[in-house]
Amino acid sequence: MRSHKRFTVACLSGDGIGPELMAEASRALAEAARLHSFAIDEVHAPFAGEAVSRYGQPLPAVTREACRRADAVLVALTREPALEGVKAELDLTWRMQRVRVAEGDVAVVSPLDDQVEPYVVRRAFDVARSRSARVAAVGDGLEWSTFVDWEAERHPGVEVEHLSLNEALPRLMTAPHGFCVVVTQQRHAELVSDVAATAHGGSRIVASGRLSQDGPGIFGPTHGSAPEIAGQGVANPSGMLLAAALMLSEGLGEQAAGRTLERAISTALAAGVRTADLGGRRPAATTRDFMDAVLELMPTTRTDVEFAA
Repeated sequence: MRSHKRFTVACLSGDGIGPELMAEASRALAEAARLHSFAIDEVHAPFAGEAVSRYGQPLPAVTREACRRADAVLVALTREPALEGVKAELDLTWRMQRVRVAEGDVAVVSPLDDQVEPYVVRRAFDVARSRSARVAAVGDGLEWSTFVDWEAERHPGVEVEHLSLNEALPRLMTAPHGFCVVVTQQRHAELVSDVAATAHGGSRIVASGRLSQDGPGIFGPTHGSAPEIAGQGVANPSGMLLAAALMLSEGLGEQAAGRTLERAISTALAAGVRTADLGGRRPAATTRDFMDAVLELMPTTRTDVEFAA
């Protein structure tokens, strides 16, 4: 029988649409934990405008302490300047961005420090093994190629493609569905991530995680607080839910739970359950409607990848 694991997650909602998105993420995490036999203790700490109204500052000491003690940090507003203070106190060394496009999704993995390139390449291959077993390595230099080739030898079932930045960018712009996992160097990371997240028109759902090798990471959607629609129940929760899935998989090591949530999000979108900003075949769903559809799907999208060979 599996041991009953328990994790602590620091939840930073902030203001604007943050609280309503965090509420839906909490529902998703509770269901994922129930389905996969672990427990999550959420610590909802004051952050951004919410913290200013209570403490006179956007990142009070109580919030900093909650983040340091947590197993992972889930934030609803990654563009909030106060988040830089959280990042500064955690030993964050690499980043993963998940980009959901109409034809599938792409994981972009990169170091935040050149010294961890070997570790990041290894993590990219590990992620690829749980997905479509394809890695595109975007970089230059003999040392970089050597790191990639070493990992390719250790993962004979993973298809590897070496690309220069100039070769990768046009393809990310026009055919992102042709990629599974993209691993790139620090100096190329921002450009690769930006192109993957914004090119080729249409609506893309983007979640980002900044991770440590042995401490808590920070996970969230890449959008702002959108105060003009706050409280109306129309905010799109897809990015927040994708961030929660990324946190489960990479931040807490619960890969099966992360995949269950990812598949439920994708299935709901494919079925036409969409908020007004995404459009779709059906009448626009509310924030809660979309989450209800995801929760209903999660038992059927459940997967147990931790038992995969």
